Amino acid sequence: MNGENGKYAWTVKIGEKGQFVIPKEGREMLGIKPGDTILVLGDVERGLAILPKDKMDKVIAQIFGEVNM
Repeated sequence: MNGENGKYAWTVKIGEKGQFVIPKEGREMLGIKPGDTILVLGDVERGLAILPKDKMDKVIAQIFGEVNM
């Protein structure tokens, strides 16, 4: 489904093993190829987010930047 401002939505079915396929259009748009590593983030209230590896470092830095260690 095409959205405005570069935002898209697709539906997928979850298989018996809890797996799903990222739609071809999404993989192509984000440059995700077989064998790539992706980051899956989960929030009980907001749901799941899937990020390609090239966005991973920025997101991890933001997360740990907010945590006092």
